[in-house]
Amino acid sequence: MTFLIVFALALGLLWAFSLVMTLHFERTFPPRGIRVPVTGGFLHVVDLAPRAPERGAVVLLHGASGNLADMTGVLGEPLAQRGFRVLVFDRPGSGYSDRPGGIAAAQPDRQAQLVRQAAEACGVREAIVLGHSLAGAMAVNFALDHKDFTRAVMLLSPVTRPWPGGIAAYYHIAASRVFGPLFNGLIAMPAGLLQMRRAITHVFAPNPVPPDFARNTAPWLVLRPRAFGQNAQDVAVMHAFVTRQAPREPQVSVPTAIITGDRDGVVLTHIHAYGTAAAIPGATLNVLKGVGHSPHHTAPDVVLDGIEALALRAKTPPRAGRA
Repeated sequence: MTFLIVFALALGLLWAFSLVMTLHFERTFPPRGIRVPVTGGFLHVVDLAPRAPERGAVVLLHGASGNLADMTGVLGEPLAQRGFRVLVFDRPGSGYSDRPGGIAAAQPDRQAQLVRQAAEACGVREAIVLGHSLAGAMAVNFALDHKDFTRAVMLLSPVTRPWPGGIAAYYHIAASRVFGPLFNGLIAMPAGLLQMRRAITHVFAPNPVPPDFARNTAPWLVLRPRAFGQNAQDVAVMHAFVTRQAPREPQVSVPTAIITGDRDGVVLTHIHAYGTAAAIPGATLNVLKGVGHSPHHTAPDVVLDGIEALALRAKTPPRAGRA
């Protein structure tokens, strides 16, 4: 009986800790943008107006375990300074975006539909779409299923093709409808806090982590129980999705640029970046020497110049009006 009381008390303390830390992180890192209505909910978007003669719109999509802050300062603001209208999204279920449709919205093609819907609600009818890491598959889907919206595509260290092996076991547990709520509500927060510094270092290796990266990008938001489970669902469905989508890559007809690092320890460059570059007609591939999984932080000017080059390759866009 004593054991059961201690066990129950421990579970209660873990649950309370997760709740308190969730509230703390949400107070410390509140939403930066606006809530845009889509079917079944809202997406959180930072809408940056061009600060030079307008050159069209760019949609920025972050990868797994992230949120829109990963893109806003390092790419969004500089692109606005260069004359682009920029929409930076929390992907559905990440950051402060809702997950309309539940687990079905973990599929990248469904996320692309929702992001397009929100972009059009903001008055954007055409855009260059940039996807980092897991969102690379989503950006490719834009080029395949939303050709009338997508002027061009940039893929940063993308996940686009089936890969050998699998994913870490905890993703399957966290994504489970049976065990996920318990794991996410009790274990994800304390375990994630212990591993956060190591995880960030791994993402950037062999490059140093930028000063104040965590403070500027709020990676702790993914440790909130609901967000953690939804992020795990995104990862869990990815292999099956890219297995279906990869054979369609030769159908991509918009200008496509791929930027990746040759020292990426998160995504297998030789499978994803090289494979997709070979499959998409006219795609360019820039492999940065000595760069890890986050080229937009390690070599931001290369990415910014690459978007400008894509804009020149794409057709002259209509002006991206503001809603």
